[in-house]
Amino acid sequence: MSLRARLLLTLGVTLALLWGIAAAWLLNDLEKKFVETLDQRLAQSARMVAGLVLQLPDDVWEQSQTRALSIPPIEGLACQVHSPQGDIIARTHGNMETVLAPGKRGHAYRQEGGNTWRVFTYERGGLVITTADRMDERDMLLNDVIRVAVVPFIVALTGSLIALWVGVWRGLAPLARLRVSLASRHPEALAPVSTYGVPKEIKPLIDALNSLLARVQQTIVREQRFTNDAAHELRTPLTAIKTHLQVAQRAEGAAAKEAIRYAEAGVVRLAHTLDQLLTLARVEGRMRFDDGESSQVAEIVEYAIADSAASPEQCQLLGQLPNVCVAMPRELAITALRNLVDNALHHGSSNAAVTCAVVTLEVTCSDPHCVTFTVHDQGAGVDEATLKQLTQRFWRVSKQQGSGLGLAIVAAIVARFGGSIRFENGETGGFSAHLTVPTSDDAVPMSQT
Repeated sequence: MSLRARLLLTLGVTLALLWGIAAAWLLNDLEKKFVETLDQRLAQSARMVAGLVLQLPDDVWEQSQTRALSIPPIEGLACQVHSPQGDIIARTHGNMETVLAPGKRGHAYRQEGGNTWRVFTYERGGLVITTADRMDERDMLLNDVIRVAVVPFIVALTGSLIALWVGVWRGLAPLARLRVSLASRHPEALAPVSTYGVPKEIKPLIDALNSLLARVQQTIVREQRFTNDAAHELRTPLTAIKTHLQVAQRAEGAAAKEAIRYAEAGVVRLAHTLDQLLTLARVEGRMRFDDGESSQVAEIVEYAIADSAASPEQCQLLGQLPNVCVAMPRELAITALRNLVDNALHHGSSNAAVTCAVVTLEVTCSDPHCVTFTVHDQGAGVDEATLKQLTQRFWRVSKQQGSGLGLAIVAAIVARFGGSIRFENGETGGFSAHLTVPTSDDAVPMSQT
């Protein structure tokens, strides 16, 4: 069932039920008051007749001893007066002695000729006055009163239901327009939906939809960028591997072995590039990395150095490590620090041999809310223009080394978890990378080990 139908059904049934209960209550009270009013009128008529009869002159009484006075009849209303001796001294109808006969004082119902009468008997000064109303006349009058009351009620209820239908229809019109707008959109149209002129109750819905569209657009952009990057970066090593394999097929001896060795190197480079691309896609996406293990600084440093390309004599650890945890999954913290160490090894030596490169690693915690990993190499540094391009994808200082993704992955990791990465040339030479990440709220109190 649609929202419009549900609202109309719920509100319509509720409105009709409430109006019906109110109408039944009103009609019940109206009928009681109507009967009470007519009974009071009947009793008041008897009292008025008694007062008038007692004021009649004596000669009238003398005439009543020979014959009963005749009172002009009124349709549906009858009256009869009895003397203290039980004689009829005045009456409106001569053929209603059974209905108007003296009886128990007060109101009662009597039958006469197929008609029901409401009778009131009153005694005053020895006189007995009986008045009667015909019930069919009462019923006709009551029906007229009920009709006058019910017709406006029906008109008002009908008007209320129409107003309710119009109100619900117009109130839900913005949702209908939104549905039509979204249905007519091109599948690739991810621009925000306009909130101009929409009610404030619907605006949060559109804001949430626009936020979802923005996230979808970012996801599509990341996927497209990943596809483009993969197609661009994998084309060169694949071509090189294919060329070396073709050479190996045609050559013999040392030339064939050298071609195969170059092909194997290309496969290694291709695998490394694929691994870096997948890591970057996972970090920039919404994949969860939390494995429930604490990210202790000492463990991060130990595993990062072990996973890097540095030999024991190539990486020197300065100072003592603070005993704190970082607010980042251990896997990503190790990856970020390892990439900084590998970058310093590959690009931080002024010598031609990579094995001559020496890097230093220092961990400081001057702020209780963050910890900084500083990786320093002995290279010649870079110029100011290059500093701004270091975290760009596939940007390399040396076109022959690396995939150009290591520092881009570091930047993506710190951006996701609220950290920062900063590069600078050393005053006495070399190049430094400062990786700052927030510490965990449940970290061990800072102390020196």
